[in-house]
Amino acid sequence: MKNPCIRVLATGGTIAGKAGSATRHDYRPGQIGIDDLLSEAESLGMAVTLSGVQIANIGSEDIGPAVWSPLHAATVAAVADPAVDGVIITHGTDTVEETALLLDLTLPTAKPVVMVGAMRPADAVGSDGLRNLANAVRVASDPGAAGRGVLVVMGDRVFAARDVRKVRTRGTDAFRGFPRESIGLVTPSALDWFGAPWRMGEAARFVWPDQWPEVPVLPIWAGIEPDYVTRLTGPDTRGVVVAGVGEGNMPEPVRQVLRELAVRGVAVVRASRIDEGLVDREPEDDANGFLAARALNPPKARILLQLMLASGVSVRAAMQAEFDRR
Repeated sequence: MKNPCIRVLATGGTIAGKAGSATRHDYRPGQIGIDDLLSEAESLGMAVTLSGVQIANIGSEDIGPAVWSPLHAATVAAVADPAVDGVIITHGTDTVEETALLLDLTLPTAKPVVMVGAMRPADAVGSDGLRNLANAVRVASDPGAAGRGVLVVMGDRVFAARDVRKVRTRGTDAFRGFPRESIGLVTPSALDWFGAPWRMGEAARFVWPDQWPEVPVLPIWAGIEPDYVTRLTGPDTRGVVVAGVGEGNMPEPVRQVLRELAVRGVAVVRASRIDEGLVDREPEDDANGFLAARALNPPKARILLQLMLASGVSVRAAMQAEFDRR
């Protein structure tokens, strides 16, 4: 039986970073190229055939549509290639949850697509990059990874894109899933799934946008004045995601300004700034014309809203149904 063939798409991040010292706190992401990463992985003797493409080599704080577009195209091509059994995307941890959800919503589920990063650069004491990469190879090589959407592998755990979020800035156990926790445990030699795939054979849920609608995130804090909303939005604004306090709450003067925007056709989504913030619809949402983000945090709610707006989804009931299914 032939070895699984895995395509690795590299974008940089800490997994490709170096500090120049095993004990320095600061480092530069995106210093190691795809060839060196693959050489490290191949030295582990795993029964796979790896090929790689360098999409970018930057920190994930700098990733956006300019990188997303070629990354999406390369992933689509890899999934469509009959010689490729699975795809790994190396990515910085700061925005991996946003890229993961974006790809999850715009890719079919026929083959495993696994995102992986690291919390420590390659030359740090206790670097986690090589182990995480080996774990990602294990997951991407497993046929049982298909039908689960885009996956994120970090700290010996497997997360679904819809759930994963970064919760710590230090340590290798920096990711958690909400409202569903990890969906599998993985080591370089073993993989255990918690349940069966739930998206077998699904097509992409949204087409890739030609243009990205303007959707700012509005943070709410004690004492925020309503004119902040006016300064944050403009004539090209198509939507606003509220990073609200508690269950998506905001001061009444701010609510009034957002209600006026909703009347003018701007999509307003209530999300929560709380890490495990589940935002249900409230009775006033119908009157205000607001949407509830449910389990999606503000950055993820923004991704989904942009895709809906770009795809022409504008009826509030249909938009709310998309948030409800996450």
